[in-house]
Amino acid sequence: MTATKTNERPGTKAVLRHFHMSATKARVVLNLIRGEDVNTARDILAGTTREAADIIGKVLASAVANAVNNDGLNAEDLYVAACYADEGVTMKRFTPRARGRAGKILKRSCHITVVVARLDDDKLEILRAARNAQAVATRTRRVASSRKRADQTASLNKRETRDAEAALEAENADVETTEVIETEVMQDVATTTVAGETNETVSVDATEETDN
Repeated sequence: MTATKTNERPGTKAVLRHFHMSATKARVVLNLIRGEDVNTARDILAGTTREAADIIGKVLASAVANAVNNDGLNAEDLYVAACYADEGVTMKRFTPRARGRAGKILKRSCHITVVVARLDDDKLEILRAARNAQAVATRTRRVASSRKRADQTASLNKRETRDAEAALEAENADVETTEVIETEVMQDVATTTVAGETNETVSVDATEETDN
């Protein structure tokens, strides 16, 4: 008994025909997402720099939309059951070469097919458990990061408050020092003034005694 053929896999498919790219280049990207769930496949395609990743992502999105709208499936329960690229029409062009010869140019095309299907109940349960664990881990990291930022903000506020209090104390100390200096200067000025008045009084008395 032969196995199920690739193009006869059960599921919902989307096909892109006559895409101007060689089937070999498309197969490199298709091999990355085969057997993966839809969310993981999207992440893989988003992180792939090859040109085929963009168009394969669109075909995958079309297959998921067909499964949701036509078959009533949940997009979160789907996985890539099959994906393959067949060779399409090859256009032949020529370029001039030396001595009247011509160089052959082959412009290849391919047909890209993506088939999505619902995961088994066991695999789906495992996948949901993994997603829940990932969600809990993400929430834990987010809470820890938020608490860390709050602690850093509180520490910064305490430091700013401490610096402000130190600056205020220094300013008050400078004001008190200035007041003390001004008081001493005023006392010196007063003392000098009294001494001058005393000297003037003594001089006047001496002058009067001399006149007498």
